[in-house]
Amino acid sequence: MNLNIEQVLALAPDSNAASAGRKLGVAASWKGLARTERALWGECQGSALYRVCVDPDTMASTCSCPSRKFPCKHALGLMLLAASSLGAFATGTAPPAWVLEWVERRAATAERKKEKEAEPAKAPDPAEQAKRAERRRQRVVKGIEGLELWMGDLIRQGLAQVEDRPAAFWEAQAARLVDAQAPGLASKVRRLGRYVGNHPQWPARLLGELGRIALLTHAFRRIDQLPPPLQADVRQLIGWSLPHEEVLASGEAVQDAWLVAGQSLFDEERFRVQRNWLVGTHTGRVALFLQFAAGTAAFPENMMPGTVFDAELVYRPSAFPQRALLRTDPAKARTPRAWSERLPGFDRTESFRIWYAEALALQPWLERTFACLRGVTPIRTGTACIVRDAEGGSLPLARADAWTLFALSGGEPIDLAAEWNGEALTPVAVVSAGEYHVIPAGAEDEEDA
Repeated sequence: MNLNIEQVLALAPDSNAASAGRKLGVAASWKGLARTERALWGECQGSALYRVCVDPDTMASTCSCPSRKFPCKHALGLMLLAASSLGAFATGTAPPAWVLEWVERRAATAERKKEKEAEPAKAPDPAEQAKRAERRRQRVVKGIEGLELWMGDLIRQGLAQVEDRPAAFWEAQAARLVDAQAPGLASKVRRLGRYVGNHPQWPARLLGELGRIALLTHAFRRIDQLPPPLQADVRQLIGWSLPHEEVLASGEAVQDAWLVAGQSLFDEERFRVQRNWLVGTHTGRVALFLQFAAGTAAFPENMMPGTVFDAELVYRPSAFPQRALLRTDPAKARTPRAWSERLPGFDRTESFRIWYAEALALQPWLERTFACLRGVTPIRTGTACIVRDAEGGSLPLARADAWTLFALSGGEPIDLAAEWNGEALTPVAVVSAGEYHVIPAGAEDEEDA
């Protein structure tokens, strides 16, 4: 296990679990500490004696405590202790029965998953598929007709009249789109309400977003005239979801050593969503790997910022492919390795601007992408903050109180990993003096609008 403390803390489901885990990350809190190549374990005294075991390859963990958080504070504490003081774990000790049982159960689960994936899928009835697709298309068309009338009324009446509208005004139209089986459009309509009053130029922002929605509805009406990759984008943005199996079977596959260059968390209705931005260290390809979890449940994959792992990613069809799936092999464990080199990315901000302009020309509804900028210096200019490259080119930061970024920079050039929404950068990580640092969630959040 070669992860640092920041990378372990990135696994915490919330700040309270991270804080409690820190307190338990000392040898005095544990007894029976030991490790093998397949597991590290120990017992922690709380209101009871809790048994904790961690897989050092995948960072999966188990604990006998009743916590519903995953990983719990005890598992985090054990991982933090391993990250800071691996020598506290005895070697050459035979694993106790409860450790062996957990390791063998995980191996059996992986084997069953492998067998299930090898089973041939039942072929669907093409005729019935075509009927369902046509029924949905007709419902979506009717929903779009209603949406276009609604947007036309907004423009005719003037955007100033929406300032006093309650949230129910936007939700009612979104609900109609859900009924029309266009959940992607419904989500966009819900977000429209966030623009109102949240920025000095909110009418212009709202008008721009209405224009992008109108472009999307017009594109759907002419979808047969679009190139196949752009057709896939339009369908996905309207609300069609492509089954994972279909993506894995027909998507573009790229094998590489993938750096988890940045990560961000946000809530979406009933779920927590984790955005993982991966960069191929050989190909330079950028990939967005999304994960969803309800409540404080664990995400399916342990993606630790600042680590690199060997894997094959499969990109979803798109005119500008970003989102990708991980092709997993249950027989092979993904072993993350700590990253201490420079970020693969752009040395000039102008190069990034050109790259982004080309991406936007291919996919005009691109909401965000990822930027790895090398050798940039954070600078405060009046009430705003920017990052400037060695040639004087610059890009704005989403917030003016980017103190974490300034502290990590110390006035010197850094490698910056950030999300770009077309207007400003939201930093998620920094590589400075050969060390990878996660910028804590919420430290440099972009504005809601």
